[in-house]
Amino acid sequence: MTTFHRAALTRRRALHLTAAAATLPAASALTGCGGSDDGGGSAATGDLSLVYLGDATQQKSFNALFDEFNKAHPEIRIKARGIAAKDWATFANTVSTQIAGGKVPDVVQVATEGQRLFASKGLLEPLDSYIEKDKKTVDAYFADVDPKLRRWTQKYGSTGDGRTYYIPGGYNTVVMYLNTEVFAKAGVDLPSGEWTWDDFRRAGVRIKERTGAFLLPVGYGFPFVDILPWLLTNGTSTLNSAWDKGTFASAEAVEAAGFVKSLVDDGLSPKPGGTFDAGAQLAKDKLAALGGGRWPTLDVRRLDMVDKVRIVSWPVKAGQGTPVGWDGWPILKASKKKQAAWTFLKWLMSKDASRFYASIGGTTVPARNSVAQSASFTDDAPKGTPELAEAIGYATPIPSPNQGAQMQAAVTQGWQAAITGTKPVREALEAANSKLGGLL
Repeated sequence: MTTFHRAALTRRRALHLTAAAATLPAASALTGCGGSDDGGGSAATGDLSLVYLGDATQQKSFNALFDEFNKAHPEIRIKARGIAAKDWATFANTVSTQIAGGKVPDVVQVATEGQRLFASKGLLEPLDSYIEKDKKTVDAYFADVDPKLRRWTQKYGSTGDGRTYYIPGGYNTVVMYLNTEVFAKAGVDLPSGEWTWDDFRRAGVRIKERTGAFLLPVGYGFPFVDILPWLLTNGTSTLNSAWDKGTFASAEAVEAAGFVKSLVDDGLSPKPGGTFDAGAQLAKDKLAALGGGRWPTLDVRRLDMVDKVRIVSWPVKAGQGTPVGWDGWPILKASKKKQAAWTFLKWLMSKDASRFYASIGGTTVPARNSVAQSASFTDDAPKGTPELAEAIGYATPIPSPNQGAQMQAAVTQGWQAAITGTKPVREALEAANSKLGGLL
């Protein structure tokens, strides 16, 4: 698995992906909250426990974030623990089991993929009364956030009871990172605006002929980066907008899979199934492009390639499109430190927290537009970085029903069968779509 795709998987699993956090580490074992039951109203003091989906590789950014919070609120200390679950369903079940056994976290970091599932389990405290009490603070935050992020959180992170369970945080859209030196060596102009699948393919043919470099790795089957951008730029997705019907076998989806298959068949993309180190190949000018959200910027910096890389929107067929996933921050219903937990969520909404996370290398786009447009986000980043925030204007939430883990597995298997030729494209997607129908 490539450096960049490994980061991508971490981002979706651990999230962050990510209100003011994204990639976090495992810390000490989760303990009881300690202190008296504040009933959601007494002074916010003492230890605050936080749990997230992730492993020890994510500790650094979270620790830095918590240290910064503690400077602003020395009366509250955060103790975090990561659960290295294979998917959000396993994570939610693990947290439920721990709560039943008396291990009660106060706050959970939940990516889009787990928000509806968590809310459906009845584990979360409605935030409406907290929001009303601190209406000025919350209104100031949402005045600086794309209104769709709030609307999507209400629609997809709720059980339909009209209550608010999450404060949305940082997000990721998907763009392309182009190696400008590979394009220059091949005599191919960089796109100056919207470009098409045909433009992209023509560029790949010339790049392959003149430099021998691959165009784009496509065979990992990671839906957020490898599948959904192609579907959405052709006017379709894996599910409908209500997330209750599969659309993976639509004519548009079949066309998208067929196009990606042609990139592999014609040698413009490396064959799926092997190991392809995208970071190393990019650095050696043997790769022209890769897809991702904010997280590849950290690898681009590590490879000292910031000035060699340009971020552009995904090439289109029917129109612009990208998936979007975001962090949700809830308070656990069983928490005995609800007021301290709300203090932390309020701090995450602040400009200071957003700027700090962006400046230390956060792997998401800041929810606050003012921060996403500021130097703390755009400095030491590839030219075109603002496209990540602009893309939310035409983004579609990554489909995340309660059966999301099984759904993504079916989508991945069907897509890989289609682009590798294991099955005819239409047959592969129809079989996968049938599985989706059974799950939904």
